[in-house]
Amino acid sequence: MGRGRQKAKATKQAREMKYFSPGTDLSALERELTGKRHHADTDEMEYEDPYADLYDDEDDEDGDDAR
Repeated sequence: MGRGRQKAKATKQAREMKYFSPGTDLSALERELTGKRHHADTDEMEYEDPYADLYDDEDDEDGDDAR
């Protein structure tokens, strides 16, 4: 006898969950996607190469030292 009421309640809850759309914080989404942190003193962050220590800093890229 209580099955109809239980099913109606479950259907109502499922419908509420399906169509519920909370407010989206677009600035938080942008920060997450860009990976940048906002600093109060500067708006532009300095790029740090994570692979810089793997290679020597040489001006001559082709390896030709004979001039």
